[in-house]
Amino acid sequence: MDLLDRAHAGALTRADACALIEAEGVPLLELMHAAASLRDAHKGRTVTYSRKVFVPLTTYCRDDCGYCTFKRDPGQPGAHTLSPEEVLAIVRRGQAQGCKEVLFSLGDKPELRFPEAAAALARFGHRTTAGYLAAMCRLVLEETGLLPHANPGTLSRAEIRALHGHVGSMGIMLENLTPRLRARGMAHEHAPDKAPGARVAVHRFAGELRVPFTTGLLIGIGETPAERVDTLLAIRDLHARYGHIQEVILQNFRAKPGIPMADWPDATLTDLLRAIAVARLVLGGAMNIQAPPNLSPEAYPLLLLAGINDWGGVSPVTPDHINPEAPWPAIQRLAARSAEVGYTLRERLTIYPEYLTGDPAFVPPGVRDAAARLADAEGYAIPAEKLP
Repeated sequence: MDLLDRAHAGALTRADACALIEAEGVPLLELMHAAASLRDAHKGRTVTYSRKVFVPLTTYCRDDCGYCTFKRDPGQPGAHTLSPEEVLAIVRRGQAQGCKEVLFSLGDKPELRFPEAAAALARFGHRTTAGYLAAMCRLVLEETGLLPHANPGTLSRAEIRALHGHVGSMGIMLENLTPRLRARGMAHEHAPDKAPGARVAVHRFAGELRVPFTTGLLIGIGETPAERVDTLLAIRDLHARYGHIQEVILQNFRAKPGIPMADWPDATLTDLLRAIAVARLVLGGAMNIQAPPNLSPEAYPLLLLAGINDWGGVSPVTPDHINPEAPWPAIQRLAARSAEVGYTLRERLTIYPEYLTGDPAFVPPGVRDAAARLADAEGYAIPAEKLP
């Protein structure tokens, strides 16, 4: 049995996956074909996306990651924590454009580093960013009926429990689990919340609490191909234990002016395609695998041919605040480009259909009615023009 046969049989070892990702013996096109065939066998020829509005709750963060353009320290232009009124104003703009997901993005525990961040929270009646996030998710859910998705960083089990009743889903990127990235001069040197053990612990808490969860890898930040495999295997093991990982993102690093890694080379398209294909073969045909189209603007249909089945959140209203230089494709254009390579675009909610229609424990009572109003019988999103 050769490498690709073992992949289709779900029998890939670490050594097998490393051989595939390091381009030993299997050409890229052959690898992509194997991954896409596995995806098609489980997912068909549908590719999904979520119509979202992006809410940058606070740009303060106690971490200094080498690739980040989102964070702003006190005194820098753009440093801000949104008020409840500002949050609702952004969300209502999205609601008017048919958005159903409210993606909250924020810095990690800024109140532990910056008095200004703590003071902003105090003005809104909170001591922690996690507590304020939970309150804003509840406000959005109750006032608009849209489904929040939160990327809250390294929370405790109690903080995840408090948040879970007001969100459709949550997530934390593992990025890469090698401790080398915390070393001097590396991407996570000044980022205590990127300690691998802390981020894996968040996964365990979310799994125990039955939270539909997003995770993924950031490709090209100093990791080796073998370290990408180790992170994929860790994701596979976590999902095998808890069943909570609803999607895995493969995101390519892009250098930007003003960041510590401004002179770092971009992840190549070849690297990204090979990583996507290996992720599909390691994680299996049933996993939802996503890559953002705006970070590969000229080539993103190729990502479908490497094995993804989801484009992630795409906003007709707000920019990608994490990659502001990379505009979202128009949804009609995304559908047309997907069709060029044989795939039909379909809208989903922030909770994937199999989690909405499968185990009810993954949809907490506070979210269930809102999700039911937005979803069709298969668990996909009802088009905005057909909603009551």
